[in-house]
Amino acid sequence: MKSILFSLLLWFCALPAMAALDPAVVKQLAADESDDKIAAIQQLAASADKDAARVLKALSEDALFVSGDTVYLLDGEKPVDAASGALIQPAPESYDAITINNRIRSELSNAIAALRLFNPDRAVRLAAARELQSNAGIELVPVLARALAKEGDPEIKALLKLAHAQSSLGSPDAGLRLTAVEALADSASANAKNLLLPLLDATNEPDERVRKAAKTSLKAIESSLALGETVGQIFSGLSLGSILLLAALGLAITYGVMGVINMAHGELLMVGAYATYFTQGIFRTYFPAYLDWYVVAAVPAAFLAAALVGMALERTVIRKLYGRPLETLLATWGLSLILIQAARVLFGAQNVELANPSWMSGGVEVLAGMVLPWNRIVIIGFTLFVLALVWVLMNRTRLGMFVRAVTQNRPMAGCVGVPTGRIDTLAFGLGAGIAGLGGVALSQIANVGPDMGQGYIVDSFMVVVLGGVGQLAGAVWAALGLGIVTKFLEGWAGAVIAKIAVLVFIIIFIQKRPQGLFALKGRFVES
Repeated sequence: MKSILFSLLLWFCALPAMAALDPAVVKQLAADESDDKIAAIQQLAASADKDAARVLKALSEDALFVSGDTVYLLDGEKPVDAASGALIQPAPESYDAITINNRIRSELSNAIAALRLFNPDRAVRLAAARELQSNAGIELVPVLARALAKEGDPEIKALLKLAHAQSSLGSPDAGLRLTAVEALADSASANAKNLLLPLLDATNEPDERVRKAAKTSLKAIESSLALGETVGQIFSGLSLGSILLLAALGLAITYGVMGVINMAHGELLMVGAYATYFTQGIFRTYFPAYLDWYVVAAVPAAFLAAALVGMALERTVIRKLYGRPLETLLATWGLSLILIQAARVLFGAQNVELANPSWMSGGVEVLAGMVLPWNRIVIIGFTLFVLALVWVLMNRTRLGMFVRAVTQNRPMAGCVGVPTGRIDTLAFGLGAGIAGLGGVALSQIANVGPDMGQGYIVDSFMVVVLGGVGQLAGAVWAALGLGIVTKFLEGWAGAVIAKIAVLVFIIIFIQKRPQGLFALKGRFVES
């Protein structure tokens, strides 16, 4: 007798841990009418029962069956009564799968998300709360209220408040609608704005207090959206300015030292980007466990590759053309075509794939509905790091002193023993290497292809001319200023008009102040 009782106890323990659901509601899931199925789904969602979640999940996966009056699902290969959780023996010989249409599936998705709000895993609850931000209906008010009372996480709690407010807008109780409208004022989302707009009309909202509250909430939401848009444009401008600064920083050095209009400077960015791609390939083949860190290894590789290419160009071609600006411009333009064709031969004409490391994926939410991507944040920080290194190099090292001396007065620098020829080569290599670093940054946000540098050469020259030849501070202010202004103009008038407006502004500015924002100082320069 004891062994029989023990066996029965084990059998009961082996059953799925499901409390009994209302059999009538579960059976209604197999009804012919969609409205009946939806009503049953809503009732199960309102129960906030973990067993209801299991049944609804089976329904969403087309794994809920009906045999006669019994609705069941499978626990492994064993049929289990969906309402009671009891094992069905013997297994049904004939059955039909319960089918659902798109309308039911949408309602089912909301119900499952609502039930996931009670999951002990924070990530699951957070994902469910975000999913309910746009489509929570009045039927979810009870379950959202229970989840809100139980939730202790501040981020999830804030999302639940907004979802509860949105679902309460369909309530027949004017007081509840008023509370919901006032709560939506804290939401900086276009969806909340669209929910409140119909409430301004008396035909949609009969209560005057609710209409006035909706108008006030709309003003708050529009103000938050405008702030978010402004912050987003400034951030996009800083991101664009960072790329322009990396592209123009090296050009400011070479143009300032040698006066060379290097039309191949954009292709030095391309060299840095392809060096990054090559480094990624090495890590994928030989160090797959450390693939996330290929970008770090690509920084010195890209700098050296671009610097060596730049020094080779200076030694073989550009050095022979000093003092002849037109010939230098044409020669470097030809060199740019050679570098583009070389990239096509080595890597193909199509763009190559570079993946963001996991630590550069995703973003950080600074305002409701506005996420700043990590890859652009890292690029801005990387640009500041490179700028700091260049400032130290130019102002605290012997090489930097020589470069500044040659920039201000080449003949006098040569007279006091500065090896101007060697400085030209090193300065050109330094400027090319910085452009290579710009290619590393650009590879994380744009396509990498043979023609990628062509779109940045004109903008780089505009930064150098606007900032002042050979002036790092001028290049910084010009790059960031042009980036931010361009993004604001693009939002107002489009990309083409923005580019034209910026070019016209620079032409007018240079006519009034040819030396740029920051002019070199010295008796030789001023004479």
